[in-house]
Amino acid sequence: MFTAADTQTRHDKHGCYPEATTVEDFRRNLSRVQARIAAACHRAGRDPADVRLLPVSKTKPEASLRLAYAAGCRMLGENKVQEAHRKWEAMQDLTDLRWSVIGHLQTNKAKLVARFAAEFQALDSLRLAEALDRRLQIEGRSLDVFVQVNTSGEASKYGLSPEDVPAFVQALPAFCALRVRGLMTLALFSSDAERVRQCFIRLRQLRAQLRQSAPAGIALDELSMGMSGDFEIAVEEGATVVRVGQAIFGARPMPDSHYWPGEPSADGSRP
Repeated sequence: MFTAADTQTRHDKHGCYPEATTVEDFRRNLSRVQARIAAACHRAGRDPADVRLLPVSKTKPEASLRLAYAAGCRMLGENKVQEAHRKWEAMQDLTDLRWSVIGHLQTNKAKLVARFAAEFQALDSLRLAEALDRRLQIEGRSLDVFVQVNTSGEASKYGLSPEDVPAFVQALPAFCALRVRGLMTLALFSSDAERVRQCFIRLRQLRAQLRQSAPAGIALDELSMGMSGDFEIAVEEGATVVRVGQAIFGARPMPDSHYWPGEPSADGSRP
């Protein structure tokens, strides 16, 4: 039995992720991340096959994405829908490359997601659900969606509060173009591993509660939680999808705290 306290966050490892510039770099990085996932699964008594790695390519140029594709990536995650849409348009020659939009979405951008995305992980309002459903029906498409939950309780973070999720899930069968797959959360950006872990535990417990009364056709099989700095903790707590960017692509221009809602940057400012 593993001791939860032994697993630490890696939110301070920004400079330890050199830029991946070759296919070999990407293959090596992917292998290392998969090995860390497998080790976390072993500690928790889980099957590594039950955890999907979603490489996150936000802020990275098309050339890097093409190298990741050559290394075997067939789905990429993007935070900003306009950036993702531009990349999709530029890379339509890669016909089996799929896109997951994992960041907050304004209702007026729903038409872009409906046009190209295979997955959307930040569903947090009925107004957005209605807009996506309407646009998807126009496009003749359907979309895998995750309900975003604010498990940290930070006012600066998007997502539904845990107590609002049960009623929200009950309303989702009305949107026939949305295929509900599970829940998603962003944990605290913190070096305190126990505080981070509590965010993941909260999501897992919420899913267990929701499964007791989920409407027919609403699948809650997936838990999308964990990023480069904390995905091992997330896997130990039941993650089925981990969203990993810098450990695969290399460090972004700014530390992860710059992109993370709710926590101060090193100089005390907030993004």
